[in-house]
Amino acid sequence: MDLTSEVGLRLLFSPISSSVVLRTACCTVGTVLPVYSTFKAIDNNDQNEQKKWLLYWTVYGSFSVAEVFADKILTWFPLYHHAKFAFLVWLQLPSSNGAKHLYMSHLRPFLLRHQARLDQILEFIYNGMVRLCFYDVSRI
Repeated sequence: MDLTSEVGLRLLFSPISSSVVLRTACCTVGTVLPVYSTFKAIDNNDQNEQKKWLLYWTVYGSFSVAEVFADKILTWFPLYHHAKFAFLVWLQLPSSNGAKHLYMSHLRPFLLRHQARLDQILEFIYNGMVRLCFYDVSRI
């Protein structure tokens, strides 16, 4: 193992610096790499890759919303950021196809079951944002 890999692994699994390093690693693996991969899929007009990354962003977005509400509790669990890092890697790995698996087995059935209500909620939120924007613009 070369020096940079060893240093990276030691930082990742070191209990002293793990919080900062793991949060950065999660951000990088969860957003930076997928953003670039999505760009490449769009730029190359690769339909399969586009679908793969759409599924990823749908699952990642759902996970992020759930994490906002559970973050204060989850961060108290030891190795939470390690598990999150592993989860984000699992979502993207072609061998596991994690994002597609979670989408097809859990997220899609949930969204289909609640689609009508979610459409109402989103329309209400969208209309509220439009009213807020026009109200603020008219005051200027």
